[in-house]
Amino acid sequence: MHPMLNTAVRAARRAASVIQRASNNLDLITPEKKGHNDFVSEVDRAAEQAIIETILEAYPTHAIIAEESGARGNSEYVWIIDPLDGTTNFLHGFPQYAVSIALEHRGVITQAVVYDPNRNDLFTATRGVGAFLNDRRIRVSKVRDLSDALVGTGFPYTKFDNLDAYMAIFRDMAQKAAGVRRPGAAALDLAYVACGRFDGFFEFDLKLVDIAAGTLLVQEAGGLVTDFAGEEKYLESGDVLCGTPRVFGQMLQMIKQYNIK
Repeated sequence: MHPMLNTAVRAARRAASVIQRASNNLDLITPEKKGHNDFVSEVDRAAEQAIIETILEAYPTHAIIAEESGARGNSEYVWIIDPLDGTTNFLHGFPQYAVSIALEHRGVITQAVVYDPNRNDLFTATRGVGAFLNDRRIRVSKVRDLSDALVGTGFPYTKFDNLDAYMAIFRDMAQKAAGVRRPGAAALDLAYVACGRFDGFFEFDLKLVDIAAGTLLVQEAGGLVTDFAGEEKYLESGDVLCGTPRVFGQMLQMIKQYNIK
């Protein structure tokens, strides 16, 4: 394992320990509202601090972009951190959430960790080396046709500018795919595409911290990732479409008809 990836794994496990201890006492947590349907708790902040401390102990000159504390430092190495992707799920005791950590080097995501503490699923990737689940090499599924595909998605929950277009795409996708699911944690949704649990995924307006690690997992597992125009601007726009090569192509053709801006 690459030394920087190993650090990310240690940081993710430390954060997961914080999260899982708190999951046993959810009634003691007082969430705050950052915006409409957008929550944060002391657990998010404590998990994020555990990650940052672990990373900076190993690499004190590296920069950080974190979900709760924002950006700090100036370096060609930038750690992109979501300490608890799926906070709303967590606060309701719904066991679908994860820690997501990525490393960007000179503008390129090079390392990725997505850790699901409920299932002890550790997804990792190093650019050019491949993607892994608990040390087992993973690949996207062999599904070729959208009609046979299980597709993940996420409903808009803070910005509703594209809600009508999203619902039209959802209706179209529901009729053409084998099934559509909305578990509520984008980092895990992307990891599920990487390991073949989903055959495709699409969502609007995601944050960089939600998708930086997961999109590298998909790419290193042999999947394709773009925005809704078929371009590689998803980290900037937050509009993500990915899947197996054949399923991805069919999803892109469908979504392009809606001219999402």
